[in-house]
Amino acid sequence: MNGDSPLRQNYERVLARIDRACEAAARPRASVHLLAVSKTFPAADVLALAALGQRAFGENYVQEALDKIAACRDEWSRAGASLSWHFIGPIQSNKTRPIAEHFDWIHSVDREKIARRLAEQRPPALGPLQVCVQVNVSGEASKSGVAPDEALALVQACRELPALRVRGLTAIPEPTDDASLQRRRFAQLRELHERIRAALDPEAAGGFDTLSMGMSADLESAIAEGSTIVRIGTALFGSRLPLRSPLRSPLRSPSSGA
Repeated sequence: MNGDSPLRQNYERVLARIDRACEAAARPRASVHLLAVSKTFPAADVLALAALGQRAFGENYVQEALDKIAACRDEWSRAGASLSWHFIGPIQSNKTRPIAEHFDWIHSVDREKIARRLAEQRPPALGPLQVCVQVNVSGEASKSGVAPDEALALVQACRELPALRVRGLTAIPEPTDDASLQRRRFAQLRELHERIRAALDPEAAGGFDTLSMGMSADLESAIAEGSTIVRIGTALFGSRLPLRSPLRSPLRSPSSGA
C-alpha cells in the first residue's frame, strides 16, 4: 500500500484527531483506543488497515462479521498475530451463540437475558467475554440500551456470570452538531460510570475501566468527557455502503456516521 492511499490518509487523520483531543483534555494518549468500525466493508479493507497497525475492529451484523472474521483470521494468522473483534450492534436472542463464539468484546449488552445467553454459550477455552452495558442516555424510544437508573442492576447481574467480564458502559447519544449538547450527553454516561464504579467492590471497580462512546462526528467531545474507546467508521472507510450491496471499498471522503 503506497503512502498516498486514501485509507492510510484517513487513518493518519483520525489518529491525529485523537492525539489533539487527548492533548486538549490533558489526557494520556494511551488512555484512548481506536475501534475501527468495519461494518459493510470487506475483509480486504480490514486487512489493509491492520497492515497500517490497527488491531481492533467493530461489527454490527452477525453473518457479515463471521465471514469477515474467518477471512481475516486465515490471512492474518500467517503473520503470527491476531485481530480483536468487537460486536457493537443490537443483539437478538437467536444470534447470541455465534457472537459468544467469535467475538472478543461486546459493547451492546442491554438485557440480563442476553447476558446469560452469552455467558452460557461462551466456549471456556476462549476465556471471558469483555462486555460493556449499553445505556440509552438520550431516552430515545428507537435506541437500544438500558435506562440509566437500571444500569447498575444489569452490571451486577453480569458480574455474577463467570464467562463475562464487565468492563464498563457504552452509549450512542442522539446525533447533534451542538458540541455543548454532545458533551452533556457524554458527561451523563461518564457520571453514571463513576457512580456505578463507586458502588462496586474494589476488585470489580478496578476492572470497570471502559467508556465506549464517540464516533466520527463527535470523538473530540467524547474524549473530553472521558471516553476510552472511540468507534470510528466513516472517517476511516468513507461513506457507509448499503448492507445488501456487493461489498466494495469506495473510500470516499469522510462525511458522517460512526
